[in-house]
Amino acid sequence: MTRLLLVRHGESNATVLRIAGGMAGCTGLSDLGREQSVALRDRWLAHPEVSADVVVSSDLPRALETAEIVAPALGDRPVELDAGLREMDPGPEYDGLSWDEIAQSVDSTDWESDPYHFGFPGGETVAAFQYRVASALSALVRRWEGRTIVAFCHGGVVDTGLRLFLRTPLVGGFDLYTTNTSITELRQVSPKWRLLRYNDAAHLAGLPEATPHP
Repeated sequence: MTRLLLVRHGESNATVLRIAGGMAGCTGLSDLGREQSVALRDRWLAHPEVSADVVVSSDLPRALETAEIVAPALGDRPVELDAGLREMDPGPEYDGLSWDEIAQSVDSTDWESDPYHFGFPGGETVAAFQYRVASALSALVRRWEGRTIVAFCHGGVVDTGLRLFLRTPLVGGFDLYTTNTSITELRQVSPKWRLLRYNDAAHLAGLPEATPHP
């Protein structure tokens, strides 16, 4: 039985600064983001609930930093990098720009209205992003079939993963607001996938609220 746990990264500097955080704009976690990651690590150290066969991370700094902080609770397994698990690519022209600047220069920010057209000019559309992420997740669960996978990733990746494994529409139908360092868990009960939990962030109790992400 394949067990997949998707962990969103801790609060990022890019979110606090309200900028697009691609490979150029992402400078890792904020101070609160590191506290959130430590809280998850300590939760899993105190109450082991995951025996990971593999630990994977997006190669964006905020996800990798989260993975490295939490890794001691996962047996200090090496963290494999997978660029396919990156957040939506803003492209070189928009990477690091503020969301206000982006909103003023793109045709529309209602990207779901036409996922094959709207997105970052020179970067990804919603459809291209979801195809890339779905391909990466599909390859990951096939490679580690029957094992437990912990993947440190992004809100958009969690959204795409749920749409992929639960066979829901590409866009629409529901909205997700995935909390920093929250746990989303799916298990394969062949041939279907079962959602066991979404947005489990009990370890954040007592910490300040994070900056809302765009």
